[in-house]
Amino acid sequence: MLTLTKSLFALMIGFLLSTAFGFILIPILKKIKVGQRINIYVENHQRKSGTPTMGGLIFIIPTIITVIFLIATDKMEFSVNLLIVLFVFLSYSLIGFLDDYISIKKNQNKGLTQIQKLILQFIVALIFYVLYRKYTDANSVLEITLLNIKWNLNWFYGVFILLLLVGSSNAVNLTDGLDGLAGGLSAISFLAFGLISWGSYWIEGYQDMGIFCFILVGSIMGFLVYNTNPAKVFMGDTGSLTLGATLATIAILTNHELSLAVIGGIFVIETLTVIIQITSVVLFKKKVFLMTPIHHHFERLGWKESDIVKLFWIAGFILCLLALIYGVWL
Repeated sequence: MLTLTKSLFALMIGFLLSTAFGFILIPILKKIKVGQRINIYVENHQRKSGTPTMGGLIFIIPTIITVIFLIATDKMEFSVNLLIVLFVFLSYSLIGFLDDYISIKKNQNKGLTQIQKLILQFIVALIFYVLYRKYTDANSVLEITLLNIKWNLNWFYGVFILLLLVGSSNAVNLTDGLDGLAGGLSAISFLAFGLISWGSYWIEGYQDMGIFCFILVGSIMGFLVYNTNPAKVFMGDTGSLTLGATLATIAILTNHELSLAVIGGIFVIETLTVIIQITSVVLFKKKVFLMTPIHHHFERLGWKESDIVKLFWIAGFILCLLALIYGVWL
């Protein structure tokens, strides 16, 4: 009960700080003209051109401040696992910030090249893997308890982790195309992983990892105050890369790597539709979807943006519930 109370307290602080910080930051972003350039192929989004980006700072900075405050007041304990989470959280936010900054300086919707971005992501992922293997009780086994299957991946587990971290960060980045979509789905996913962390009692600092997740949920909710339709600010790569990589990090540290595919199921579907579309166009010169990621397909079908976001939020929530029910009960 104490951990629940601490987590709710942490969520509340994260929410209040991010809401207040957003109120201060957005006018500053407007003043320095940190505006988002909109993809010319998304015609009905052109009205959003010039909306401030780098909004991920609204939940990144309050999350860090809240963690420092709770550790300083002995409401959280500093552990190796929490350090690893914070390392990935901050590192990917810096990569995203650099990408957004270059994009703004160039005055176009292109920052770092895909190769540059992937190299930086893989470097951070590699450092994460070294820390994970050296300072935690890491193992190379993937388990599906429902089917009583255990895979010992040995050296390939390192490759799997690298791909998971980079893939998850880019999956959230692809999903960040409608007002509130990626933020809402991320808040739901971190809520699920907060509960999973509570149950991972064999891990050092498991309770504090759970509290971190709840802090981030609160901070994202504060960000959504300004990001839901019509958005006053976009999270940019600063936020999307950070959220995806941090989700993967917590999934790995809690040994719930495969659960990430269910909890983050919408992110997976969004990414798969892009892969399917590209493959189909290259091999068969034919489109499967009107436009990808799939949220744009629904837009082309005439759906309202807010209806698409609500549908995806509900689907994401149901997937998280199924993952939790399976993990805790079945």
